[in-house]
Amino acid sequence: MSDTLYPLADAAIQCPDPARKCELAVALRCRWDRGDVRRDPVGEPRSIGEPGRPARPHLVPPRDLVQRRLSRTDGRAALIHAVAHIEFNAINLALDAIYRFRDMPDAYYGDWLQVAAEEASHFRLLQRRLQELGYDYGDFPAHNGLWQMCRDTAHDVLVRMALVPRVLEARGLDVTPGMMERLRAAGDDRTAEILAVILREEEGHVAIGSRWYRYCCEQRGLEPRPLFRQLLERYMQGGLKGPFNWSARLNAGFTEDELRELERLDAPGV
Repeated sequence: MSDTLYPLADAAIQCPDPARKCELAVALRCRWDRGDVRRDPVGEPRSIGEPGRPARPHLVPPRDLVQRRLSRTDGRAALIHAVAHIEFNAINLALDAIYRFRDMPDAYYGDWLQVAAEEASHFRLLQRRLQELGYDYGDFPAHNGLWQMCRDTAHDVLVRMALVPRVLEARGLDVTPGMMERLRAAGDDRTAEILAVILREEEGHVAIGSRWYRYCCEQRGLEPRPLFRQLLERYMQGGLKGPFNWSARLNAGFTEDELRELERLDAPGV
């Protein structure tokens, strides 16, 4: 296989087997860190399609997903499965950010290779927990919203950095603490501990998105805050749903002014 970055990233994206995809993502990050992989400016990325994925889980619209009680084992497993599916998609999202956008500094690729490897670690932790409960990845239906946003932002690295890490992944910073509380109340401290690890590392992933979003704005002479609002209006019908985890979002590169504006946009009647 080629020792150039983009074909190796694409091979991992296209791999349908979750275990092998995780191995490829981690290995690519290690090879980059050792200096064994080079960037080759020749060639253009293919038009974005669907990533490699197993035949299961069955993908359905978000409204068709059934809410299950966390007091039941199948309810906890369904929640873990939903997060595992997000992490599986996040591996592909990070790899596509590498494969698709080819005129960024080397540090950008190192950052997103770190994200891909950590998302692979998150998926493995969650899959292992599912197996401990008698289930596996693919046993519950899932939705494809994360990858759809990847498709919608494939034309521009600035838009990708604004909307995937700073909107979709940042939502995890808001909702994960509540999930952890509910799991602990149901007696599932082990899953809550796994989510605590994921929450800590996801702060770093959103911070990476914030850093490169601002880098792209600076390169183009654009103001980050009003542009972010414009992108929300275009792609997210104007705003995001709160409440927002101020502490985690501040650690992840949001400013207090940005968070106040998000809360204002979330207010009734706005």
